[in-house]
Amino acid sequence: MNARLSPRPTTVATAGLQLRQLRRQASLSQLDLALLTGVSQRHLSCIETGRAKPSPATLHALLMALEAPLEQCNSVFLAAGYAPRYGASPLNSPSLEAIRGAIGHVLQANNPAPAIVLGSQWQVLAANASTAALFGLLGLPVDAADELNLLVTLLQPGGLGDYLLNAEEIRTVAWQRASREALENPELATLLASLPTPSGPALLSNEFPPLVMTRIDSPEGELSFLSTFTTFGMPLDITVASLRIEHLIPADPLTWQVMTRAYERSLVTPS
Repeated sequence: MNARLSPRPTTVATAGLQLRQLRRQASLSQLDLALLTGVSQRHLSCIETGRAKPSPATLHALLMALEAPLEQCNSVFLAAGYAPRYGASPLNSPSLEAIRGAIGHVLQANNPAPAIVLGSQWQVLAANASTAALFGLLGLPVDAADELNLLVTLLQPGGLGDYLLNAEEIRTVAWQRASREALENPELATLLASLPTPSGPALLSNEFPPLVMTRIDSPEGELSFLSTFTTFGMPLDITVASLRIEHLIPADPLTWQVMTRAYERSLVTPS
């Protein structure tokens, strides 16, 4: 089964062919895309068939309208004879200072609910104090909260997945999401192939909640969380585009009470 997660084989395609594929994936006609970008339909047709070479500005406008992944955008620029336009800056680089500041603000604002920052390989790049408090409550290493891989700790025995009351449900959701992402991410595909596959879909009850809850078995009772994600709008850097902040929002009064107490205890400096 893991063999199917190998990255798709790549083939050399012209810039026009790649644009046409992206446009069709977006379910847009040439006229639709022309109206969105201000590029004439005739010129767009010539670009797609290779009869005209687009300028870098035209390529940028088309690709942004198509919401193409930045790695794919670089491929189109290369195929058109231009240098790749979008870089992947290290998160600690000076150019991403505002990004780091925004991340820190969002993480702090989410307390007393846990929140983590994930990279393209599901690695935890940062976590707030409530995440460490939750780990401490479960008896997991507190200093590991921002040094782990979420996919690994969910799927491998001995990690956070062992504390989930609906472990197979969460593991299946995580596996499916990562599998989709791995189709365009060779490094993630390699990681996923090394991890155990969930045993199968969980049994469904007759009542469906509005969304899948993360249900944790803690010493203070069952904790239930809603999961939401924050991403950066209009990214022009591959690193920024890959970042997502997962918020675990308590779904009931008990979970709020437990997390509030755990977070407040974490703020007390040991004497």
